[in-house]
Amino acid sequence: MAHVSVTINGRSFRMACDDGQEDHLLRLAAEVNGKVDQLKGAFGEIGDTRLTVMAAIMVADELADTRRRLKAAETELAALREARAVIVERADQREALLAHTLDDAASSIERLTSQLTGLTKPVS
Repeated sequence: MAHVSVTINGRSFRMACDDGQEDHLLRLAAEVNGKVDQLKGAFGEIGDTRLTVMAAIMVADELADTRRRLKAAETELAALREARAVIVERADQREALLAHTLDDAASSIERLTSQLTGLTKPVS
């Protein structure tokens, strides 16, 4: 288990994380610290606890918005997959119809060729 020292609102906190996750934890802490700094700029010094709670709510709001957008994207993706399946099915049906039509045309041509060949045979 690794340990990292993060700074939020000018205070250092020693935190544990999985080995290899140190940089990730530092980036997350920097993001939270940025939210606290943003709030301090907007509201001034309103207390550590209030700033921390407000920053947490901002992050939770962003997470909720991201989840909502992800769900909308997943719904859209599912609709696109369904539409694609319909298009592929139609293309398969048209391909089968075209193959059948070409087979019929080839049979007709062969029949006509046979009939014409019979008419043009020299009489012996």
